[in-house]
Amino acid sequence: MLVVIKKQISETDLDQVKQYLIEQDFDFHQSTGTNRTILGVIGDTQQFDTTHLEAMAGVHVVFKIPSEG
Repeated sequence: MLVVIKKQISETDLDQVKQYLIEQDFDFHQSTGTNRTILGVIGDTQQFDTTHLEAMAGVHVVFKIPSEG
């Protein structure tokens, strides 16, 4: 799963998104660019409902990656 973060997110809001992912038993890798930050989420996201995550401050969009089989 990929979580695209808005450019103007505060550190507090970004920390809240990260903490939420940790609380859901996910790990993630952060890639920070000039205009966007992307969190590559690692874990079993197939049954995960992204509604709450998408509504969090600073989250632009969430992409779930389909399984291969």
